[in-house]
Amino acid sequence: MAAKLLTGKEVAAKMDQDIQKEVQELKAKGTNPALRIIIVGDAPDSVFYANSAKKMAEKNGIACEIEQLAGTMSQNDFVALLKQRNADRNIHGIIVMRPFPKQISEDVVKHILAPEKDVDCFNPVNAGKIMAGDLTGFPPATPQAVMEMLKFYEVPMSGKEAVVIGRSMVVGKPMAMLLLQENATVTVCHSRTKDLPGVCRRADIVVAAIGKAKMITPDYIKAGATVMDVGINPEGDKFVGDVNTDAAKETAGAITPVPGGVGTVTTRVLLKHVVKAAKLQNP
Repeated sequence: MAAKLLTGKEVAAKMDQDIQKEVQELKAKGTNPALRIIIVGDAPDSVFYANSAKKMAEKNGIACEIEQLAGTMSQNDFVALLKQRNADRNIHGIIVMRPFPKQISEDVVKHILAPEKDVDCFNPVNAGKIMAGDLTGFPPATPQAVMEMLKFYEVPMSGKEAVVIGRSMVVGKPMAMLLLQENATVTVCHSRTKDLPGVCRRADIVVAAIGKAKMITPDYIKAGATVMDVGINPEGDKFVGDVNTDAAKETAGAITPVPGGVGTVTTRVLLKHVVKAAKLQNP
């Protein structure tokens, strides 16, 4: 029996409803939630992403401005501008698009962005909050989107065995922490893991975040397991995940498609974080 397809569309629609309700409540109290997206230069990916996030924010009643800066801007000027945005009480969430031009150091900038406005977990303070189980922090959008989907589709996590394939700070490590908070038993795998398929086959929940197209085949999957695919890999003129979905869905109990899965939910997570930031800044 083929796996149940866990699509992002229904999760996103439910999140839109919840976000709009909270935005109305905030506006009734005199707070207008606002997001600022800052781009240095004109990388097409960043501009495309920022425009789609702006459209989604406005659809949900959140004000959003894209600030596109010259690609030649110096680090000092950029830091000064970011400090101004941190201090602006009318901006509740800030996303700084990466990668930066070579004259700006990510390692410097990530410490400048105010943690309470850092809705995409760029500042290490927010990474630390995930480790500490401090719910005032903002996890990165992708692992949080996986959690939103698991909860929406009522996938049991407590006491279950979960395997996260990938150990980046963007997905793998925070993903493991968020699953631990739900009382799953978590194994983090990576390129040096011995017998990766064997380790994965123990899991009730597999999160694939390794960045290799269609690498995860049915021999990595226990019969009936839930497979969350966060990979986005170009293949010709389309995108595919880290899981060979067509083959894997014969073994898995539930699986997310790519596109149309976790990625659909990530922008909503950022908007949910803007609402949370606005509430924390205006208690």
